[in-house]
Order: sequence, then C-alpha cells, then structure tokens
Amino acid sequence: MQSSLPLIKIVGVSAAGKSTLVAALRERGYNARPASQEHSSVPDMWRRIRPPALLIYLDADLDAQQARRPDVSWNAQALAAEKERLQHAQAHADLYIDTRPLTASQVLERALEFLHEKNVPHGHAPLPPLPPTGAAKP
Repeated sequence: MQSSLPLIKIVGVSAAGKSTLVAALRERGYNARPASQEHSSVPDMWRRIRPPALLIYLDADLDAQQARRPDVSWNAQALAAEKERLQHAQAHADLYIDTRPLTASQVLERALEFLHEKNVPHGHAPLPPLPPTGAAKP
C-alpha cells in the first residue's frame, strides 16, 4: 500500500520539526519521509533519490533551534550554512511552514490542511514508523 501512495518529503533546517511531522503524517497514513538536505552540498539531493510528489519545507531560527535542542551548541554561522544548502529545496517547496511560533500540533494542522486541499491520497491505517534521525535518535 505504501508504494502506491504519493511520496511526501519533509525538508528544513535542523530542529525545525521534520522528524516530528514525518511521524505524525505517517500515523495518519501519509507516505512521508525526511530528506536530510541540510547536510548535503548537492542542491537538489532531495529530489535525486526517489523524487517526491510533494515537498514540505520547515523553517526555524536560531532561538527556536536552541530552545528545541539545548543539548546542541547552535550558532548563526551553522544556521546560515544550512539555509544556503536548503535554498534549492525551499524554492521548490509546495508548502513552506515557519515553525518558530507554532507547536508541533499546529505544524501538523497546517500540513494536513494543505494535503486535504490538494486531495493527497493516504492510507486508512498508520504506516510503519521510520528509524529515528537527528534529535529523534535515542
């Protein structure tokens, strides 16, 4: 069933909520996967391996990163480098969400509204969770 569903890739800066959104969408039957474009110097890596039907971009600023991941020493230079690597993905995103002022539930709500508006098909049962990445690692 999963392979017949359109692939939705989630990209964005570190600590923007990619893993959280992917998990929540998969729980609702959407074939969502993270794309770690923020770590790649290949501008369109997000679409080279399994091109998505839809691309959702999550953004955050340095304050949000530090609040969400106090265990990591973030700095403006690292964030600027990530945003530079993400320029291509952001320019091609079907949906842009600034996660700074939003809770995880609000980010999910915006994504679901968009997917419903676009009539994106999804399964009637949750899809299996993906292995943890980034902050989601145990």
